[in-house]
Parts: sequence; structure tokens; C-alpha cells
Amino acid sequence: MLNHVVLMKFKAGVSRAEVDALEKNLDALPNTIVEIQMYEFGRDVIGSDRSYDFAIVALFANTEALDRYHSHPDHLAVLEKINNICANIVTVDFEGTDASDLREKMPESMLPEDF
Repeated sequence: MLNHVVLMKFKAGVSRAEVDALEKNLDALPNTIVEIQMYEFGRDVIGSDRSYDFAIVALFANTEALDRYHSHPDHLAVLEKINNICANIVTVDFEGTDASDLREKMPESMLPEDF
């Protein structure tokens, strides 16, 4: 699976209503874009100096599915709204590793007792 992670820092003055509208738009995407395998998003709850304001985590079968998502008209419409309210956006896309796979590959001597 390909993990797609997006972190957003909102512009000063972005209202709660604007973020509510963003969440509504994001919530609709998995209903129209079949490439999305899993889709979660939410507001930062910690609020530290290094925190971003909002995150999206999505799973796709492969890079081709992610490319189709990126160019889908519904995604592009939401992306335009995101760009209008964000001062900074960072992303990372990576092939995920199942934690159970790690356990199978680690020598027993390196595993914690409760793993």
C-alpha cells in the first residue's frame, strides 16, 4: 500500500467555519474517488509550536492510483480550497510496512517481551 500524508498550516485568520467546510469536502471524496482505500483527516489536538494545524492520511494501492486521485476533478476542487486557506502544505508518500512483518523479520532476541 502507498501511504499519502498531507500536513497543513492554515493562514492567519482562517475561521472555524472554513475548516468545517474543508472537513465536509474531504469527507465526500472517498464516495466519489474509487482509488481511495482508506481516508482519515483531522485537526491538530496538541497545538505545539512545531505542530501543523490539520492532517490527511490516505492509502492507495500504488502510485498509479495516487496519480488518478491527484488528477480527479473532485480532488482538484478540494485542493483549490485547501490552497486558499493554507500558508504551508507538506506531503510525504511512502510504501507502508506492516508492523507484523517487522516482528517476523526480527530475531527473537531483539523483540520486546510483550511484542
